[in-house]
Amino acid sequence: MTKIDRTPTKADFAHVTEWVFDLDNTLYPHHVNLFAQIDKNMTAYVSALLQMERDEARKLQKQYYLDHGTTLQGLMIHHGVDPNDFLEKAHAIDYSGLTAQPELGAAIKALPGRKFIFTNGSVKHAEMTAGALGILEHFDDIFDIVAADFVPKPAHVTYDKFMALKRVETGKAAMFEDLPRNLVVPKALGMQTVLLVPNNLEETVVEWWEQTSGDEDHIDFVTDDLAGFLAKVRD
Repeated sequence: MTKIDRTPTKADFAHVTEWVFDLDNTLYPHHVNLFAQIDKNMTAYVSALLQMERDEARKLQKQYYLDHGTTLQGLMIHHGVDPNDFLEKAHAIDYSGLTAQPELGAAIKALPGRKFIFTNGSVKHAEMTAGALGILEHFDDIFDIVAADFVPKPAHVTYDKFMALKRVETGKAAMFEDLPRNLVVPKALGMQTVLLVPNNLEETVVEWWEQTSGDEDHIDFVTDDLAGFLAKVRD
């Protein structure tokens, strides 16, 4: 994993007027582990759909994630599931573990230009999450998996669709993500790229389907503190 070894300056982001943020494990810290609830729901969905034991269902779920970018895409391709039904059940979670983050909200609000949430989840999930964090009002729009025709990041076509729909100038854009592979295309398109990592990175066990290849030239910056990072960009 890339080390946290470069501090951003205002000059590094002086050209940026399009700010694009992933949602889960990016706008809130990894240790909150909100996604664990979604992950559990997805495993239960696969288990019920295919009449599998939980361990077997989880293994298939993660294989679909690895092969297709999301479990949903794999289920659509191989089993013809209704994506809306899947999203509703996967995101039936408790958001009470999230608390308002006024410093993050102030940092996002202070950024010049437009701000977007670009997620492989749903608009409803993004609204519930950002709302609980107290930052929803600072975003101009949300681009979700439905808008992407259910083709997830890191597919190039999905980034192209987002850029075209929102009229984003990639040379003036920055992308914030927690998954290295989702920054490959943004970097190739000329965006500034920032990877969010857990604040206890050395103690965090990264599961096999999330590990990186070691080739991380597509990552410009790494941080474990989004609010602090954005504050440095504006200082």
